[in-house]
Amino acid sequence: MKNALICTALFLAACSKPAPTDHATPETKAETIKLYALECGRIDMLDLGIFASNGAYDGQTYKAVSSCYLIRHPKGDLLWDTGLPDALNAVDGGVTNGPFHIAVPHTLLGQLADLGVTPDNLDYLSLSHSHFDHAGNGGMYAKATLIVNEAEIAHMFRDEARKDMQTFPAYSALEASEKITFSGEHDVFGDGSVTIIDTSGHTPGHTVLRLELANTGTVLLTGDLYHLNKARELRTVPVFNTDEAETLRSMDKFEALAKETNAKVIIQHSTQDFEALPKPPEYLD
Repeated sequence: MKNALICTALFLAACSKPAPTDHATPETKAETIKLYALECGRIDMLDLGIFASNGAYDGQTYKAVSSCYLIRHPKGDLLWDTGLPDALNAVDGGVTNGPFHIAVPHTLLGQLADLGVTPDNLDYLSLSHSHFDHAGNGGMYAKATLIVNEAEIAHMFRDEARKDMQTFPAYSALEASEKITFSGEHDVFGDGSVTIIDTSGHTPGHTVLRLELANTGTVLLTGDLYHLNKARELRTVPVFNTDEAETLRSMDKFEALAKETNAKVIIQHSTQDFEALPKPPEYLD
């Protein structure tokens, strides 16, 4: 029954038009680069053991956040990840799906509207990868230009993915989006301030986001390269990653970059990291 509720929520998220909202009028485009942290769901990880192939977390649980980020740049707005489906907001108490209990207390649509961003005026969308908790509202923003790793777009629209009725309907509309595809890395605005970097292994085209902010300096958003703070120290690899060896190479690449730039690292599922960030209308700059 719970799985049926999830499928229904995903179907509604993929097929329904966004409801009108009564929010502030749109802001003008940012004059400096601003990073807004958005809560896109809560995830109780009921079996943390699946997040370490070496058994490091067996018998443990964890309360995680699903976070999304709006980057405002003088040349446009970029949405990084879309979290769990907004339709789950209507399910009182959330739902349990296998090793996860998921809930959406606040919709992404509403949080973006408060910042003057709608599905019709978003400039760019990029997903760190296509898992259900990072692409859950992807199809709603299909009018934006999708920036995506070549390997990930192939992974998202492979035959097996199309059969997954718990995930594919939420982002299937992106197949018709205008796209910028890349391998290696992509400089979003052409000035080195916002760069999407290949860190494959969790999925074939998984990416992380590098930001250069005026006051904070370098910021790295991890996608799912790491799910937990302690995963950076322990170098644990989830059992469901597509390539463990490639994941470890991506960790090496990431850590070298973090050290070289003295970066502020934000682990996107870390409640600790998320709660430490300013919340809209405040931002990191």
